[in-house]
Amino acid sequence: MIEPHGGKLIRRVADEKLKEEAEELERIEIDRERALDIENIGLGIYSPLEGFMCSSDFEGVLWEGRLESGLSFTIPIVLDAELREGESYALTHKSTIIGVIEVEDVFSYDKKEYARCVFGTEDINHPGVRRVMEFGEKLSGGKIWFVKTADSRFDDRYYPPEVSREIFRKWNCVVAFQTRNAPHLGHEYVQKTALMAVEAHTGKEAGLFINPVIGRKKRGDFRDEVILAAYETLIENYYRKDKTLLGIWKTEMRYAGPREAVFHAIVRQNFGATHFIVGRDHAGVGSYYGPYDAHEMLREHDDLKIKPLFFREFHCCDKCGIVSKSICPHSASDFSGTYVRNCLVNNHPCEFIRDEVLEAVRKFDNPFVGEAEV
Repeated sequence: MIEPHGGKLIRRVADEKLKEEAEELERIEIDRERALDIENIGLGIYSPLEGFMCSSDFEGVLWEGRLESGLSFTIPIVLDAELREGESYALTHKSTIIGVIEVEDVFSYDKKEYARCVFGTEDINHPGVRRVMEFGEKLSGGKIWFVKTADSRFDDRYYPPEVSREIFRKWNCVVAFQTRNAPHLGHEYVQKTALMAVEAHTGKEAGLFINPVIGRKKRGDFRDEVILAAYETLIENYYRKDKTLLGIWKTEMRYAGPREAVFHAIVRQNFGATHFIVGRDHAGVGSYYGPYDAHEMLREHDDLKIKPLFFREFHCCDKCGIVSKSICPHSASDFSGTYVRNCLVNNHPCEFIRDEVLEAVRKFDNPFVGEAEV
């Protein structure tokens, strides 16, 4: 079994005594995204983090993509609240206690600097930048204890690391796939190709871990329930169920491109995956990042135990079928998310999606995230 990032799977879950004590603490209301961060820290998904970042880790992540310890970590996990150092607080979402923080550090930061370092831009049109600009003026860091989930939707598809790692023991290798989309033929081809490649290279049996992000996304992305329904349909009809696990990760998309690709790899290592698929413009948005910037950044962070599997662009050729552009001599159609979306909106047939998946998606009146939900 691959070791977690940093060598130890963190677990910070409150016992009954702490839950009782939390009822007497001063309460601080937080948003759903910070509440999910608490769960991800508490259950080890963000190992080696034990809490929200203090200034030393925060600065290291911004400028070097590493924690103070030197371990790779590329996305700040922070609490934008001005609390009192040395105090403990009950962190609540919709008045329910989600966790407890023991505050060690309260510090100022530069939002534009945060945006430039993490997203490579200060452009407010970037959804990640816009989120940072909405943060408070101070950050509070310190260890947390997880009390209760802020989102129990789709829990039948939720396998925290202590569970996923036990499931993965039946396979020698695990290929993880990150997604925020309903699957088209290009996704299916990449997943199956990666699985075959790992088995051919290692000579061992491999399983596929399809791990969609369930949480806040930008306008126009697929809704959580649509992504899961589409993948459940695809797996039912076209995948070996004994070699496939569909399991969610509860978090927000940050659209940080190459930095988020490294973060995604860390998380999948903590879940227990041995290999991680990284395609074109991983976690990107608009034209903020180069198509293969994520490949380059992952090469720089070689302290990760998980092995990235780099894929370039695929297209659909009438003569060759689905194939990499690097080996196909013909001109062919790219797998365009915009094209797929337009087909769904206008109720047109779509040659890039399995018929069964298309039918599953069209059962939803509106499969896409709206402006009011962002």
